[in-house]
Amino acid sequence: MGKRKTRSSKKVDEDSSSGSDDEILDVDFEFFDPQPNVDFHGLKSLVRQLFDVDAELIDISALVELILAQPLLGSTVKCDGNESDPYAFLSVLNLREHKDKPEIQKLKQYILQQTSKNPTLSPVAEALEGPNTVGLILTERLVNVPVEVIPPMYKMLEEEMDWAIEEKEPYTFTHYLIISKTYCEVESQLDQEEDRPQKKKKKGSGKTEVFNFHPEDTIIQRSATVFGDYHYVKEGSEGDADSRRAFQDLGIKPQGHMMLIEASKYKSMVEALEQALQPIPGVG
Repeated sequence: MGKRKTRSSKKVDEDSSSGSDDEILDVDFEFFDPQPNVDFHGLKSLVRQLFDVDAELIDISALVELILAQPLLGSTVKCDGNESDPYAFLSVLNLREHKDKPEIQKLKQYILQQTSKNPTLSPVAEALEGPNTVGLILTERLVNVPVEVIPPMYKMLEEEMDWAIEEKEPYTFTHYLIISKTYCEVESQLDQEEDRPQKKKKKGSGKTEVFNFHPEDTIIQRSATVFGDYHYVKEGSEGDADSRRAFQDLGIKPQGHMMLIEASKYKSMVEALEQALQPIPGVG
């Protein structure tokens, strides 16, 4: 059954040669519990997208099976009914409860490897290796899914964890760890190869500016104990940035991002998301 149903107005750019204005399309977004018999391949694709080039270092299939093994926790977002592929999802995994599972051990090793490269992220390693119960929040969406679907998923997860705790299920956490992505703009290799006129670089500190892939991360970071970026282990070639050109003159280079949040701040974080990202009409 669908959790909630709502309609979003989505702006779509038409062919610039037509000379017409942008078109507004009404799209129905429905929230569902994860469906073990339907969602495996769709969730696998989204989790692979989340970890980008490092996805091959993680047992994505096993992680998705863990998500689907708790179908009353977490949400998917779909447009064509319960039997269709998810466009977005959000769920949480208890890293302590599943600590003996090979896929979690492999993922934890990966996370610790990345935190060791960025001193800012040392509290993440301390939380994972100490006597804490960390909930790993995994969430991703397709690029055309509006950010307004995010606050309801975090809110529903809060409610579902409260219900699960009442049933003595292991969802009492001390911290939440959210894996996300950021990117920086890089000079296009195509421009260099084709000897195109190059824009002058701005003078400054030389520090590369980093952008969030997901707008909600800016809000989540305000509630975080710590957040920071890490370079992917499987760095792509220089030409890969051109395949992800966000602007006419620049390519983009993605990197991983982590946000560690104390469980006591989860509720206020959700409230901040709801306030900053006005929910889609019909989602209460």
